[in-house]
Amino acid sequence: MKQAGLWLLIGFIVMVAAACNEPAEEGPVLVTLEEPESPFVAVAVWFRVGSQNDPSGKEGLASLTASLLAEGSTRKLGYSDILSRLYPMATRYEASVDKEMTVFRGTVHRDNLEEFYELLRDAILQPAFRPDDFERLKEEQYNYVKRLRRFSSDEELGKELLYREIFRGTPYEHPVEGYVKSVESLQLSDVQEFYRRYYVRNNVVVGLGGGYPADFPERVRKDLAALPTGEVVRVPAPQPQPPDGIRVLIVEKDTRATAISLGFPIGVTRSDPDFMPLFLANSWLGEHRNSASHLYQVIRDTRGMNYGDYSYIEAFPMGHRRSLPPVNVSRRSQIFQIWIRPVSMLGSGDLHARALFATRAALRELRRLVEQGLSPEEFETTRDFLRNYTVNYGSTLSRRLGYALDDVFYGLQPDGFLKRIPSALQALSADEVNAAVKRHLQADKFWIVFITKDAEGLKRMLVSGEETPITYPTQKPPEVLAEDREIQRYPIPVREENIRIVSVEEVLEE
Repeated sequence: MKQAGLWLLIGFIVMVAAACNEPAEEGPVLVTLEEPESPFVAVAVWFRVGSQNDPSGKEGLASLTASLLAEGSTRKLGYSDILSRLYPMATRYEASVDKEMTVFRGTVHRDNLEEFYELLRDAILQPAFRPDDFERLKEEQYNYVKRLRRFSSDEELGKELLYREIFRGTPYEHPVEGYVKSVESLQLSDVQEFYRRYYVRNNVVVGLGGGYPADFPERVRKDLAALPTGEVVRVPAPQPQPPDGIRVLIVEKDTRATAISLGFPIGVTRSDPDFMPLFLANSWLGEHRNSASHLYQVIRDTRGMNYGDYSYIEAFPMGHRRSLPPVNVSRRSQIFQIWIRPVSMLGSGDLHARALFATRAALRELRRLVEQGLSPEEFETTRDFLRNYTVNYGSTLSRRLGYALDDVFYGLQPDGFLKRIPSALQALSADEVNAAVKRHLQADKFWIVFITKDAEGLKRMLVSGEETPITYPTQKPPEVLAEDREIQRYPIPVREENIRIVSVEEVLEE
């Protein structure tokens, strides 16, 4: 008996020692952006989860889960009651979901902070998961993937399909909102299980900005520490590869204009030394919504072919709705993309000839950038532009806080991306920019997505390699017409077996 008692005592001592040596449980990471003079407070709660975590066959689950928290009832209040309380405060909270990030955010006047925060806190910590909320939000998401995504914006559909082609076989392959069949299959129990698995205290980053009380950050951190603990297995970063040559997807749709997106993967994110050189080069080539950028000048301004022509080195969803880069769409794998906004027929002109002319013009300018680089004058002008333009990136409290969360994602603390831009631009040289362009950009291996009518006609024109001249309603200068003759025969060497045609009713079905 004495020996047994001794072993019990030893076992107890070992257990106590092990417990003392265990690392403390991780809790929410806190990011603060103190602006004491601001009358507003911004709150952003980022869970490290996104569409990449959707189970196979349940694509769209991360999106629906976030919707049910942001637009559903809590255990205390029905959703209509929540809206009634938010309305007098002239604010709201919302959720955004991307491949790797789910963020709940809102901005409120500090006089209303307590009431607003209570509603947001309960939405995250005490969701009711009511069947009526679930059915309402599932139907909204289903209507989007079944109808709106296919028929409301050819531009966004084309970009979504481009991402799918580039990231096939990776967790980035499917759209955030899922497929028609996958959304149709989602059940309330799927949402509840997803919430239990990923909405845990060691998987959350809390961002606070503005004129909040001194004790508020710690209070929020403690509140969210009430989330259960759990181990979230990190999804490996996608490793997409460019195709062997050119691959084309043509979506058949009854339309009077052709939407065009083309691109290829790049291994550069904001944490990479080559990001800022590419950032500058891309701004020169196709800064979003900038009429002075090169592609815009060549295709829109000089030739009036469409509404705009832009390029990107980071994800830029819903570009037709925004002027500034989005926040909280941080990704470990990015693509280089050229977005040619829809090209329509002009009078009796050929729709496909005009679409291919615009595509050829964009590819020609991309190749010229890769082979020739920026001139010293182009470099200096673009750098001056970015020094002034990027000030707008942090134009609101919510955007500044969003960038602060992105800094955590990319490991850019303590200075952060916005603060680094001026000094990073100043340190650049034209040679560094051109060298980075040669390392990461190319014009030989890429995907193109067209959304157009008479897909077979476009395919025949592509395969034939025939020239695609265009006409104008007014006289153009001789130098423009001379350049046109070069553009209209710029090669797009794609083989017939590398061109695929699908109907718009079929895309993203499952």
